Amino acid sequence: MPNNITFTSDINNLNIAEAIVDTISRISRLDELIYGNILLSLSEAINNAIVHGNKFDKTKKVSVSYEFLIDKNLIVSVEDEGNGFDPKIVPDPTDPNNLENLHGRGIFLIHNLADEVTYESNGRKVLMKFQLN
Repeated sequence: MPNNITFTSDINNLNIAEAIVDTISRISRLDELIYGNILLSLSEAINNAIVHGNKFDKTKKVSVSYEFLIDKNLIVSVEDEGNGFDPKIVPDPTDPNNLENLHGRGIFLIHNLADEVTYESNGRKVLMKFQLN
């Protein structure tokens, strides 16, 4: 599997996350915890790109890429073709007022599972950094 993959905003494409993480795992021999952190983070980011970014518009694409850094880190990025968003204004899902909200946990999970998270392109692109050792 290549380091870059682009696919349509079809919710059935969520399974691509597992194929990508399996490839990363074969290359770097991930332990189970890191494998799970990357898989859940990538799945949430792809889901957010399809649902919130591209709003299920199958004419729009989601792009995923990954890069191994020399310091044993991995950068995984997910980019959509939506309007973007400001991650600073996403409500905290742990706030008692937000506990019953149906949305808002994905970003929280990503921030708690990845070692670093940054946003580019007005929030249309999320970069997740994972320490592999």
